[in-house]
Amino acid sequence: MHCTYAPGCVETMRRAAEQAYPLETCGLLIGTLSAEGWAVREARPVANLNTERAADRFQLDPDGYRRIDHELRGSGREIIGVYHSHPDCPAKPSPTDLESAWDGFVYPIISVHQGRATDVRCWALGADERFCQVTLLQENA
Repeated sequence: MHCTYAPGCVETMRRAAEQAYPLETCGLLIGTLSAEGWAVREARPVANLNTERAADRFQLDPDGYRRIDHELRGSGREIIGVYHSHPDCPAKPSPTDLESAWDGFVYPIISVHQGRATDVRCWALGADERFCQVTLLQENA
């Protein structure tokens, strides 16, 4: 499976990650899921409610999730993933990321070094309940 994204989605995630630096940012991916993979149409920032360890943890605002979920009802689109940043760390999932992951969701991670987004990698839970990397492809504009 792979993850395709509409033009501008990765840039939205990168910009949010740079603006939040040195703290983690997070947000939701909106689109559709099929047998081929995830088709991301939009990336929306959502507040990180973690105040104690915001430099290396995120807690997605549940009200933000509910608001977006409610807005999408009947639209043919849904929440299909969660993105977040890793300040001054690689774009690889941590054990904490694995603990909070949901099957069927895609998880882009943006690595930010010294305030600049340097790498974006996409992950999903595999059949063995461990993360596997997912190919990230941009749609033709």
